[in-house]
Amino acid sequence: MSSGEQQIPPWLQEQVGRLQQLQQNLQSIMGQKQHLEMEQLEAERALEILKKAGDNDAVFKNAGSILIKSTKVNLIAELEEKKELANTRITILTKQEARVKENLKEAETKIKEMLSRPAETQPKTDTSK
Repeated sequence: MSSGEQQIPPWLQEQVGRLQQLQQNLQSIMGQKQHLEMEQLEAERALEILKKAGDNDAVFKNAGSILIKSTKVNLIAELEEKKELANTRITILTKQEARVKENLKEAETKIKEMLSRPAETQPKTDTSK
């Protein structure tokens, strides 16, 4: 290695790896949350249309690539349950998102603090693991 190259210390590699993992977790959580929000919105729209239908109107539900005749009451119950389940999962994901964001802030702060210290005061990494 030439004197112009700088090697990234193991402690920094470890912290950057942790930061990247947290960022990936956050992306995953946000993607799941967005998907559920779309599902919830779709259920709300379907409920609005279904509630406008007459009690004796023929209604159908999608089952894969086919439609199955159902009743307005059953479909409303299914959609309400789907909406409630999505809402519960969104609440959980929102809490997870907040935790991961907080962990990200802490990891970023830790890296900044470590980088601002002189090299001789950097933490020693345990290579016996």
